[in-house]
Parts: sequence; structure tokens; C-alpha cells
Amino acid sequence: MLKEFKDFAMRGNVIDMAVGIIIGAAFGKIVASFVKDIIMPPIGLMLGGVDFSSLFVNLSGKTYATLAEAEKAGAPTLNYGLFINTVIDFVIIAFAIFIVIKQMNRLKKAPPPADPTEKDCPYCLSKIPIKATKCAHCTSEVT
Repeated sequence: MLKEFKDFAMRGNVIDMAVGIIIGAAFGKIVASFVKDIIMPPIGLMLGGVDFSSLFVNLSGKTYATLAEAEKAGAPTLNYGLFINTVIDFVIIAFAIFIVIKQMNRLKKAPPPADPTEKDCPYCLSKIPIKATKCAHCTSEVT
């Protein structure tokens, strides 16, 4: 069983997938930082100085000035600003993956066409095996 696992783990597809997951996780952190630190501040500024990461709805009935205060007090909150940031993260990552996959598919070579296995009978135009010397449909000699 250990040998089977080793064979499975050392196959190219598994190693490629592991590398992809590691790079994807690092890429996700970069995109999260890009959204939080580069994209959202100008958007918040254009919308009147809004900090999306601090937007929340307090469900406890008490008043808290910031999300940090509400979390420290253990109040239940709906953090819709953080959700907006996460949705933007997702859109950017999905678009980047779309571009990468599109480029990979463009660079992939098309498989060579398979050798034909059938030919047309010149008399009845039926499909017959390529090596046939006589048509099974009209019994004509075929060369």
C-alpha cells in the first residue's frame, strides 16, 4: 500500500497540482493585499472617505463606534464591508485564472489527426474498412 501511495504521489499530475495550490495560495495573498491596500482606498475616497473594511451592521442592539470595538465586546455583526473586499478579491483572482488558462490553451498543440480507419466504396459510397478489398455492401472489388 505504501508503494501504491508513493507511485500516486510521484505522478506528474499530483506534483503539478501541489505546485499550483501553493502558487495559488501565495497569489491569493497578493491579490487580497492589492484589493485591501491599493484598490479599496481610492474607491472609498471617491465615495466620501468610506473604509470598506470597517463597514458592519451591529446585531446586538448596543452601539459600537468601530468593528474592532464590536468584535472585542463579542457582539454579533454582519461585516458587509469585508464581504465586499472578498468579492473583489474573488473577481480579480477568477479573471487572472481565466487569462492564464486561456493563454495555456492557446499555446497547447492540437493533437495530430488520427489515421483514417475507413474509406468510401467508389461504387456504392458506403464506408468500408481501409484494408478491405471487397465492399461488404455491394460486393464490388475495391483497390
